[in-house]
Amino acid sequence: MHRELGIIGLGKMGGGIARRLVKKGWAVHGFDNSQAVVRDLATFGMQPAGSLQALVEGLPTPRLVWLMVPAGKAVDDVLFGKQGIAAKLSRGDIVIDGGNSFYKDSARRAKKFAGLGIIFVDVGFSGGPGGARNGACLMVGGDEATFKKLEPLYRDLALEDGYRFFKGAGAGHFVKMVHNGIEYGMMQSLAEGFAILKKSKYKPDLVRVADSYNHGSVIQSRLVGWLESAYEEFGENLGAISGKVGHAGEGEWTAKTARELKVPAKVIEESFKFRVQSAKKPSYTGKVVSALRGQFGGHSVKNKK
Repeated sequence: MHRELGIIGLGKMGGGIARRLVKKGWAVHGFDNSQAVVRDLATFGMQPAGSLQALVEGLPTPRLVWLMVPAGKAVDDVLFGKQGIAAKLSRGDIVIDGGNSFYKDSARRAKKFAGLGIIFVDVGFSGGPGGARNGACLMVGGDEATFKKLEPLYRDLALEDGYRFFKGAGAGHFVKMVHNGIEYGMMQSLAEGFAILKKSKYKPDLVRVADSYNHGSVIQSRLVGWLESAYEEFGENLGAISGKVGHAGEGEWTAKTARELKVPAKVIEESFKFRVQSAKKPSYTGKVVSALRGQFGGHSVKNKK
């Protein structure tokens, strides 16, 4: 296969992917609604495209296009809208959605593209902006033949041994959705635990607590390490951090899917409800969850001035 692809969406994730692949020797064409972002990445060796049409026309056939845009309508607009790429692609081309799309949407898009003779692949991408730049965890859906064909791409994007194939259209996004639901619960548990620590009569140094937990304890993890970093950056009160916690849909999707499958998922469901309720009832627990989101995902979590 050609070591050449187009990336649509060059934000904190797509931009990091573009830089990593350029370093790995790929010819990367990039388009974003912000041409300033496109111009900036061009200085790192990416080939800039001024439009979706230009991006598609600049790629060798069979074309390979990677989407990194927000889930939902934005994906359908890029794919099937009036200016979308579906009408510009040819039979045998491959489209990869590496964003956090709902798995049922991915299965629908794969079926629609199949009718056009175009292959659609869903890839769950975990690791945040740091993973995009330095190596991520990839959960790849679709069919096995396409997976094997694209394996050099996944190998270059992932940490060592950090990618896996899951058979079926939407399967990669399904596995990633559940991952994010689990993430909601883990972050909520950490936040509640550290809220208890902070309020106790012992007033332990929370940086030292996090550091202790992250040296051989059962809950040693990247999340605990990120929490330690947040405390070091913002102080134990997390004064600059909002107690209102953002959410992007994955926790809600996981909870709804659990109900559809009649699988109890109380922790995930309650952690999602907490985020929704935090809009009206911000709290220290919410500050901890927000701080974690800021550390690993680069989300905007500071108090608005």
